[in-house]
Amino acid sequence: MRDKLKLIQECMDRAVYKQEVAGVVALEVKEGKEVLFAKSGFADIKNGIPISRDTIFRLYSQSKPITAAAAMMLVEDGIIDLGEPVGNYIDSFNNQTYLSKGKVHKVPVDKKMRIRDLMNMTSGLVYPGIGTPTEVSVGRLMNGMEKRLGTDKMVSTMEFAEKIGKIPLNFLPGSHFQYGTSADVLGAVIEKASGMTFGDFVRARILDPLRMKDTDFYVPDSKKDRLSKAYKNVKGRLVEYHGDRLVIRNDGGLNPFESGGAGLFSTVDDYARFGQMLLNNGKFGNKQILTPNSIKYLTSGRLNKDQQIDFDNWQGLEGFTYGNLMRVMDDPSQASIIGSKGEYGWDGWLGAYFVNDPSTKTTFIMLVQRFDYGTGPLTRKLRNIIFS
Repeated sequence: MRDKLKLIQECMDRAVYKQEVAGVVALEVKEGKEVLFAKSGFADIKNGIPISRDTIFRLYSQSKPITAAAAMMLVEDGIIDLGEPVGNYIDSFNNQTYLSKGKVHKVPVDKKMRIRDLMNMTSGLVYPGIGTPTEVSVGRLMNGMEKRLGTDKMVSTMEFAEKIGKIPLNFLPGSHFQYGTSADVLGAVIEKASGMTFGDFVRARILDPLRMKDTDFYVPDSKKDRLSKAYKNVKGRLVEYHGDRLVIRNDGGLNPFESGGAGLFSTVDDYARFGQMLLNNGKFGNKQILTPNSIKYLTSGRLNKDQQIDFDNWQGLEGFTYGNLMRVMDDPSQASIIGSKGEYGWDGWLGAYFVNDPSTKTTFIMLVQRFDYGTGPLTRKLRNIIFS
C-alpha cells in the first residue's frame, strides 16, 4: 500500500535539502477530516527556527479567493450587482481611457468596466511591468506607494483605486484577460458599497465567523515571532528577501492599503477553514456564510473564447479556465498535473497554494515563502502525490 505521508515527507525534505525552499507546510482535509499534515525546513534559517503548523505566511495572491467570496456576499445581499459599472463606486472609473495600437482612446459608455471584469481579470487593469506604457505607469504608482510604507503618508485602498483609475487601461474592458490589480480595486468597491473598510468587512463576514484567528492584513506584534522569513534563491543558495513587493509590508506592519489582491497573512489551518466552507456549500459548523447558489457561481467561473486565448499563454495552467479570481479545471487531459474537472483554487507569489476538489471533497493547502515561486515544482509534486 502506498504511504502518502511518507512520500510527501520525503519529497518536502528533498526540496529543503536542495534549497529549493527554506520551509514548507502542507495539509490535506477530506470530507471534513484531516488526512495528513506534513512540514519540513525552517521559518527562519539564520535563527534556526523550524517551520511549524502555526507559522504565519504572506498569502500574496492567495488573498484573491477571499476577496471574491467577500464580493459574492454583497451580491447575495443585493448591495452590488456584477453587471454594474465600477464607476458607481470609484469616481475615476467614470471617464477612463484605454490603450489600443499605441494610442489612448476614451472608453465608450457601453463598454465601461463592470464589477464582473474585476472578478475575471478582464478589466484592462494590470500589474507593474515593462511591456506597455500602462504597465510602466502602474509600476511607477506602486513604487511610490512602497516608498511611503511605514511613514505617515501611506496610501489607502480607496486612494489607490482612485489613482489607478486615471491610468489608461491596457485594453478595452471585457476584450481580453490579463492578470493584474483587479482584485485590489474590487476591495475598494467592497469598501464603498459596504460602508466599512475592506479589512473590517473581511473580518466581520469571513475571518471572525470562520474563526480564522491568525489571518489579517497585518501581523500584530504579539505574533511577529511566528511570521516566516521570505527567501530568494541566488545562485543556488537561499538568501533572505526583505522587499515590500506590490505594497505589501514584508514586516507585517499595519498598512492602510488593504490589498484584495495580495494583502493577507495567514496559517495553514486558517486557510483550510475557508476552503472547507467553500466545499461545504457555504456552511461552516451551523453558520451559513454564503448560500449554495453563490458558492456554485463563485467556483465555476469561466472565460469566454477570446479571453481564454490570453489565459492559454500561461504556462503551467494548461487545462484550466479562470473566473471569480480563481483557476477552474476545465480539461484534465490537457493539464500538467493530476486533477479533476471542476477543481478550483489559486496560489500566491511567494508560493502559497490552495486547491478544492469537489469530486473528492478534498481541500489541499501548501505554504512556502520563496521569491517568485507561485505554483512551483514542489507544489506540483506534492499535488500529484495527493491526487494520484
